[in-house]
Amino acid sequence: MAQDSQKKPAQIISLKDFRCSKKSTLGSTQDGLPSITHPSEIEFVDPSLTVSDQEAEWSYQSRILAMGKIELLEEMVRYQEERSRRPSRSALQMLQGQHLFSAIEKSAETQELRTLARSYRRHLTLELQQFREHQRNSSGSS
Repeated sequence: MAQDSQKKPAQIISLKDFRCSKKSTLGSTQDGLPSITHPSEIEFVDPSLTVSDQEAEWSYQSRILAMGKIELLEEMVRYQEERSRRPSRSALQMLQGQHLFSAIEKSAETQELRTLARSYRRHLTLELQQFREHQRNSSGSS
């Protein structure tokens, strides 16, 4: 009983085009996903992304999670080549980079690669924050 009264941190569960905060008071469906009991529990993932971009992000994240170490390094080279061809990135590309470098950071066997991946991931996080802030400021002044 004492454990039930303690608040557990919310988990974010990815669904088709929204995420739901899983709270300890929610029931679960048979597949382990939370049952949604109130519309306020639903929030859009990223207002800077369209639904198709969100689906592309989740698809990319799934691909990344299924990759081995060699495939992740090959994907890193592909990502960097694409970045050099198109220096200005979309929010989707930045999010995909975050997923990629997070996976590389977690699977890295050397401290140097872990540090490099962490640095790229942090840079993309800051760049994405600036992108979103610029979008908010642009839409607020229109």
